[in-house]
Amino acid sequence: MDQQKKYIWLGLTLQQMETAMEEIGEKPFRARQLADWIYQKGVFEFAEMTNFSKDFRGKLEAVSTVGMPKIHQLLESRQDPVKKTLLELEDGEIVESVLMKYNYGNSVCVSSQAGCKMNCSFCATGLGGYRRNLTAGEMLAQVLMMRQVDEGQRVSHIVLMGMGEPLDNFDEMLLFLKIANAPWGLGIGYRHISVSTCGLTPQIARLQKEDLPINLSISLHAPNDRIRQQIMPIAKKYPMDELLVACKEYSEQTKRRITFEYNMIQGVNDSPEHAKELAGKLKRMLAFVNLIPLNSVPETKLYRSSQATIQQFSEVLTQNGIESTIRREMGGDIWAACGQLRGQFNR
Repeated sequence: MDQQKKYIWLGLTLQQMETAMEEIGEKPFRARQLADWIYQKGVFEFAEMTNFSKDFRGKLEAVSTVGMPKIHQLLESRQDPVKKTLLELEDGEIVESVLMKYNYGNSVCVSSQAGCKMNCSFCATGLGGYRRNLTAGEMLAQVLMMRQVDEGQRVSHIVLMGMGEPLDNFDEMLLFLKIANAPWGLGIGYRHISVSTCGLTPQIARLQKEDLPINLSISLHAPNDRIRQQIMPIAKKYPMDELLVACKEYSEQTKRRITFEYNMIQGVNDSPEHAKELAGKLKRMLAFVNLIPLNSVPETKLYRSSQATIQQFSEVLTQNGIESTIRREMGGDIWAACGQLRGQFNR
């Protein structure tokens, strides 16, 4: 950003926006007007904010920017109601966002980091390494941009399941959640927001203290530590038993069911015995298992379980008292499916 631009509006709280307005010699109520243009109307150019005087628009242009990225590439699936943007941030980093259209509304999958530190063996994001955390403003910009490319259609749901580990960027993630929920911001109910984590146990406890009624998803992908440590390095730091205790405490306080994400990997974690073991670990918890047919990432040399194997796994879970569903793959033809985001498109 131009060094003379002192303020980036995306990512500021309303109070911070009011303070900024006073610093540039304007009344605090201008902050709410500006927020309305950005978040409600989806207008990002000051010149188009028609209820502002020419002088005020000029002042905003001189000292500030909304903070929207550029679209590096826009892709639309031919087989699913899915769009994906590769967004170029101010420093040249590329992050991906995905818009998925369902019968219950439109959902945006948001990235929280450029790259990822976690190096899960089945995921494309970590292949290029970790570069930096995203700001709350850069996360908000993804939702606003996806709404714009969908001709202004309302976004009703947000999933923090894109590039990166959200709980590894805790403070900016939390600010993003609060502005996404705020009536002056995106106005999306917390119950329509999901946060996914690969299992940073201390950060789950920290999120619990915030007592937000969001949906928590745990990338589990294994029934025991032996398998989990083979495919998810973070499991060596935070054992499964410790993780599940944190999940149980979180669920009991928030009264929210926890979703456990489970990639079905051929010959690794997909046997009936694995299903029984997983059910035993999750019993007496408010839990739901989302079975994900593994999405292709050529470098990983891991393969998707057969449909029959996945169905049998689901049936064993049901027989052992654990509810599950088999996720429908969406956007695989544009590398927009779970585990395929990497900040580049090379098909």
